[in-house]
Amino acid sequence: MSHTETTYDPYDFANRRHIGPSPAEMTEMLKAVGADSLDALIDAIVPAGIRQKAPLAWGPALSEHGVLNRLREVADKNRMMISLIGQGYYGTVTPPAIQRNIFENPAWYTAYTPYQPEISQGRLEALLNFQTMISDLTALDVANASLLDEGTAAAEAMALCRRSAKSKANAFFVDHHCHPQTIAVIETRAAALGWDVVVGDPFADLDPAGVFGAIFQYPGTYGHVHDFTGVIEALHDAEALACVAADPLALTILKAPGEMGADIAIGSTQRFGVPMGYGGPHAAYMAVRDALKRSMPGRIVGVSIDARGNRAYRLSLQTREQHIRREKATSNVCTAQALLAVMASMYAVFHGPTGLRAIAERVHRKMVRLVKGLESQGYKIEPATFFDTVTVEVGAVQGAILKSAEAEGINLRRVGTSKIGIAYDERTRRGHTEAIWRAFGIDRKDDDLTHEYRLPDALERTSAYLTHPIFHLNRAEAEMTRYMRRLADRDLALDRSMIPLGSCTMKLNATAEMAALSWPEFADVHPFAPENQTRGYAEAIADLEAKLCQITGYDAFSMQPNSGAQGEYAGLLTIQAYHRARGDSHRDVCLIPTSAHGTNPASAQMAGMKVVVVGAAANGDIDLADFRAKAEAHSANLAACMITYPSTHGVFEETVREICEITHAHGGQVYLDGANMNAMVGLARPGDIGSDVSHLNLHKTFAIPHGGGGPGMGPIGVKAHLAPYLPTLPQSGEKGAVSSAPYGSASILLISWAYCLMMGGEGLTQATKVAILNANYIASRLSASYPILYSAKGRVAHECILDTRVLKDRAGVSVDDIAKRLIDCGFHAPTMSWPVAGTLMVEPTESEPKAELDRFIAAMLGIAAEAEAIVAGELDPEDNPLKHAPHTVEDLVGEWNRSYSREIACYPAGAFRVDKYWSPVNRVDNVYGDRNLVCSCPPLESYVEAAE
Repeated sequence: MSHTETTYDPYDFANRRHIGPSPAEMTEMLKAVGADSLDALIDAIVPAGIRQKAPLAWGPALSEHGVLNRLREVADKNRMMISLIGQGYYGTVTPPAIQRNIFENPAWYTAYTPYQPEISQGRLEALLNFQTMISDLTALDVANASLLDEGTAAAEAMALCRRSAKSKANAFFVDHHCHPQTIAVIETRAAALGWDVVVGDPFADLDPAGVFGAIFQYPGTYGHVHDFTGVIEALHDAEALACVAADPLALTILKAPGEMGADIAIGSTQRFGVPMGYGGPHAAYMAVRDALKRSMPGRIVGVSIDARGNRAYRLSLQTREQHIRREKATSNVCTAQALLAVMASMYAVFHGPTGLRAIAERVHRKMVRLVKGLESQGYKIEPATFFDTVTVEVGAVQGAILKSAEAEGINLRRVGTSKIGIAYDERTRRGHTEAIWRAFGIDRKDDDLTHEYRLPDALERTSAYLTHPIFHLNRAEAEMTRYMRRLADRDLALDRSMIPLGSCTMKLNATAEMAALSWPEFADVHPFAPENQTRGYAEAIADLEAKLCQITGYDAFSMQPNSGAQGEYAGLLTIQAYHRARGDSHRDVCLIPTSAHGTNPASAQMAGMKVVVVGAAANGDIDLADFRAKAEAHSANLAACMITYPSTHGVFEETVREICEITHAHGGQVYLDGANMNAMVGLARPGDIGSDVSHLNLHKTFAIPHGGGGPGMGPIGVKAHLAPYLPTLPQSGEKGAVSSAPYGSASILLISWAYCLMMGGEGLTQATKVAILNANYIASRLSASYPILYSAKGRVAHECILDTRVLKDRAGVSVDDIAKRLIDCGFHAPTMSWPVAGTLMVEPTESEPKAELDRFIAAMLGIAAEAEAIVAGELDPEDNPLKHAPHTVEDLVGEWNRSYSREIACYPAGAFRVDKYWSPVNRVDNVYGDRNLVCSCPPLESYVEAAE
C-alpha cells in the first residue's frame, strides 16, 4: 500500500498566525484588484527609490511552542525577589478572577479607544468606576480615566498649574520628598518650556509668591506623612495652585488631598492589583476641583442618555486639547492606560471600601511591628509616624545589610550612603519581616499580633469613600465574574469582528505573544531592582532593540516612551539636545504639514519649538513648493520637520527623499512619525530614506493590544549622531527622562519581541504586503459606491479614504449615520472625518481573512443601497434605518411605528443572524452629555430623572 505524505510547513503556519487571507484567497483578491501577483502590486505602490535592498533576516521564525520556550529561557534569567524598595512601586495581589477575566481576556484587551460610545458601554462603565474611585479617595470633584504613569501625571499637573494659575511667576516648586523619578520627569518637561523648578522642603524653602504651583508627595518617598493644609493656603493666597501626589491605598486611612485644599491630585494605581512588570504598564490618575475640569488633560468618561432616554456613557469633552489648540496646547496626551485602569477599578469593586481599608491597616500594622523590632536594637527610624514606608539610619554597614537582605531574597532601598528604605505592601508576610530583622542582625520572631498604629493623629481619615452601590457588590466570585462578563458583552472588540480603523492598525494580538505577561518572573519585577536580577529582561529588550534597528535602519533605540505621543515628545527633545550640543540653541522652528496628527504640533510645542504649518497639494501630498519656501525662510532657526510616511492620506509620497534633503540642507533634522510603519516593515526603512528619528507605535505595528485605549508603547529610533541625546534613565539623577521607569511599560515589550520571533523577517515582510493587499481589495470593491481619495494610479497603501460625502450630498446621510449603521452590521466604524472631514479612513490590516473583508464590504454596499433607497423615495429621509441606528434588542419588542421593518433595522447586510452583536444602547445624545457634565457614578435615581 502506497502512502502519500502530508505536506506541512511549520514556518508557513507561523506566518499564517497573523496573516488572515489564505494563499488561495490572495489569488482571488489579486484578481479583483487587477494585479498579476502580490509582488507586482507592491512594486506598483511602493516607490522603487525607497525600497530597502537587504531582506530582514534574524533566523527562522519560531513556532508558538518555540516562542514560549524562548520566553521561558529569558524569564529564568530574572531573579525572583521580594522587592520592598517602594518609590512608587509595590507588590500587589491581583485577584485571580480579575487576572483571568480582564487582564487575560481578549474581550477587554483587544478593544479600541471608546470613541464610539454605543459599542463601548462596558469599558466606559468600568472607567467611570475608576473615576469615581479616584474622586472619592482624593476628595476632589472630577477625575480623568487615567494617564501614563505617576511622573507623567506630575508633569501634566505642572502644566495645568501653569495654564490655570493667576500667578505670573515662572517657577514650579517640587517637594524634595517626591519620588526621584517624578522629579526627573518634571525637570525634563519644565526645561523644554523654559520654566524654573525649585526642589526643596515645603515647610522651609517654599516661597508661595515666587511660584505658579507646587507639588507635594503624600506619603513622601522616604515615608514622611505631612499635613499640607497650611502651605496650600499660602499658595492660594499668592494665586498659585497646589498638587498632591498621593498613594491611593494610603488615602483609605489618611486625610484626603481635597480635604487639605489641594487643587489637583495625581498618583499611580499600580498597587490596586496591577503587577509591577518592571515599570509598567500602570494607570496613573489625576483629579481636580471642579473649576479645572475643562483644562484637565486626558480622557473623561461622562454620563448621558440615548435616543430612548436610557442611561448611556460616553467620552465627555471628547475633542481634547491637542486637537483643538494644536501648537498652543500644554499637553499632547492622546492615550491612556485604560486596561490597567479597568483592572484597578475592578480591584476596588472586588474589595470595596471596607476591604481596601483593611488591606491598608494590615500593611501599616506589619510595618509597625518591623519598626518595633528595629528600635529594640537601637536603630534610628524616620519618620516617627508613617504609613507603609520608613528609612533606617545604619551608617557604615549599609552595604552589608543590603547584601544580607538580598541573600534572604529581599530587595531594600539604598538611601544615600548611610540609610536604608523599607516599603511594605499587601504581599508582605511575617517571614519577610523576620528575614529583614536577620539582615539587620536581629534574631526575633514576628509573633506580636497586637494592633498598634503609628499614623499621625491629625491625619487619620474620617470621611467616607466608595459609597456608590457598585463598590458594595456581593463579594462572591460568581457575582464579580458575572459583572465583568456583562460589561464585556456590551462591547465590540477584535475578538468579535474586524475593527477597520485607519492609522490605528487593529491587528491580531496572538495569545502566545501575551502569555508570558502573567508569569511572576516578568510580572513581579521592580523597575529599580539591581541589574544582576533583571538579566532576562535585559536580554529580551536588547534583542528587540536590535530587531527594530534592522527593521527601521536606525542605529539606536530608547524604549522609555510609553505612548506614541510621548515618543514624539522624546524624539523632538532628542533633536533639541543635539542642536544645543552643537551650539545651535536658537534652532526652534518645526515644519509640520496641515494633515499631521494633532499630537504632532502639541508635541513640538511641549519640546519648546515654534510650529510653522506647511500646506497640502491638491493630491493630498505635502506641498513641496510651500515646504521649500518655509524651510528657506526659517533656515537660520530650523530645528526639525515632522512628517508621516506613508502619508496620513494613505499613499507613499514620491517626494519624501527631497523633503529630507531640503530639511538637512537648512540645518534641520527629520522626524518621521511611525504611525504608518505597518506599511513599511520589510519594504522600506525610515533611516534609509533620510529621516533622523521616528517613534514606533508598538501597539499598532508590533502587535501590542490597544486595551480599550491603552496601554501603548512609543519607543524612538535614531541615527547614530542623535544616540547620545536619547532620554536618560529616570533613576540616574540626570535631566532628560520622559517616563517614570527606565524602559517605560517594560512588560509589554515582551509582546512585540515575541511577535518578531514568531513572524521572522520574511513573515513580517509578508504581513506588510498583505496589509497593502487587503486595503487595495477593499478600495477596489467599494470604489464604485465611495470614491477613493488620494489614490495614486488607482492604488493605495495600507489604508484608504472612502469619500462618504457623496451620500451626504445625495441622500442627507452623514458620516455619523454610516458609523452608527455599521454597529447594526456588527462592525466598529473606520476612522471618521480624519484627515478629511466627512470621510472614513479604512485600514483592514493583514490579520483579516477574506471572509471578514467581504462581510465589511457587504455592509458598506448595503449602506450605500439604503442611501439610494432614500434618493428613490423608498425610504423616508428622516425615518430610516440610517438615521435611527444603532438598533437595540428593545427595538424588537413593543410598539413599532417606523416606516421600515424591524428586520431591516436589526439585520442589515453583513450582520450575523445567530451571533449578531447587539448595541446595548441606542444613539447616544452627545449634546445632553456636554450640557449636563457628570463624570462619576451618579445615584441611580438620577437616571430616572434624566429620562423623564
